[in-house]
Amino acid sequence: MTDSKNINNPVGQGGGQRKKLSRAERQNNGPHRNRDRQSAADQKAELVRKMREKAAAAEGAGQASDDTAES
Repeated sequence: MTDSKNINNPVGQGGGQRKKLSRAERQNNGPHRNRDRQSAADQKAELVRKMREKAAAAEGAGQASDDTAES
């Protein structure tokens, strides 16, 4: 029986039952995090696009009402 308490060889796991974690994954910086960051960036880009469209529409509506008020 080993007394190792390493994350890749925890006591009581019998060895080989737990996936060996890379250094990046142990620091919560593995490939899954890259996907999460990409999806977050996509969501942010979509939100910014929607906000710009709303701002442009509001600006266009504001100019149209100003034009009618001047006539």
